Amino acid sequence: MAGGASALAIMALGVLLLAAPSECARAFFVFGDSLVDNGNNNYLMTTARADSPPYGIDYPTHQATGRFSNGLNIPDIISEQIGAEPTLPYLSPELHGAKLLVGANFASAGVGILNDTGIQFVNIVRVSRQLHYFGEYQGKLRALVGASQATQIVNRALVLITLGGNDFVNNYYLIPFSLRSRQFSLPDYVRYLIFEYKKILMRLYDMGARRVLVTGTGPLGCAPAELALRSRDGECDRDLMRAAELFNPQLSQALEELNARYGDGTFIAANSFRVHFDFISDPAAYGFRTAKEACCGQGPHNGVGLCTAVSRLCANRDQYVFWDSYHPTERANRIIVSQFMTGSLDYVSPLNLSTALHIDASLMD
Repeated sequence: MAGGASALAIMALGVLLLAAPSECARAFFVFGDSLVDNGNNNYLMTTARADSPPYGIDYPTHQATGRFSNGLNIPDIISEQIGAEPTLPYLSPELHGAKLLVGANFASAGVGILNDTGIQFVNIVRVSRQLHYFGEYQGKLRALVGASQATQIVNRALVLITLGGNDFVNNYYLIPFSLRSRQFSLPDYVRYLIFEYKKILMRLYDMGARRVLVTGTGPLGCAPAELALRSRDGECDRDLMRAAELFNPQLSQALEELNARYGDGTFIAANSFRVHFDFISDPAAYGFRTAKEACCGQGPHNGVGLCTAVSRLCANRDQYVFWDSYHPTERANRIIVSQFMTGSLDYVSPLNLSTALHIDASLMD
């Protein structure tokens, strides 16, 4: 009996040693929509899925993973930049044991700031549920490494959250005379979104997040889906562009207010509109052939419907800004992340991600 107890104690110590992160380790947590979902919707009964070819055609395994990309998405590339392995979807059965130390991706395609956004997709992980899962995750982490160490891992983590686009394209402007467009003028709707988004971000802080990268919306009216649906001359749709132009400055202001409350640099504003619009307005300057046509799709601008095995597929994904009707190619994602990492205050404020990570690393020494 004594020998058996000793063996069990040694095994338990081994698990703890495996679980204990190094001083420089940093977990990564992801919340949001299809721009950052890496496979949670694969485990749900929903049409908002990217689990069949040609999605993933340029992913290392050349298989569809649930990422809305031909290859890596934004969280994957951020993980590369911080020297970590990609986070697993929270719903993945592989997320247990030492894998919990890497972090988790809670994002779900189709969601928005509001719970009624994306109702046509039925079974998606809305943000309130993503935050609930974050609480569940922390319980699993405490069971693995203890309460004190779990708190430290969460506090030291990098958090990415991407929300807002679907609240326009899959809610306010989803159909003519939508419920929300009859309830709110566009300026009032944007103010309502910002009010609700601030509550989400405050909840993240209350749950332990201390370094949060918050992306604004891109130039929504320039997506191939919107060019196909709403543009007669190939120019970006004015209504959706106005929505983004109202939303993003107010989000930046909200983040400044939160930083005044919680500490400068707690929330980092990433100007997705500026980053995207740079290569949408001048694709050739970034080595792209087009920003008006999706690589995979059908119809005008290749922007109608889903990307499927029977869609028109471009031969060289690196020449395209958009992979499908809404989502960037891996190459475009890499440009976006590079600006988040090292860009000027025009792209990311109050400091870029590389500076923030350097500061954090020095505080851990």
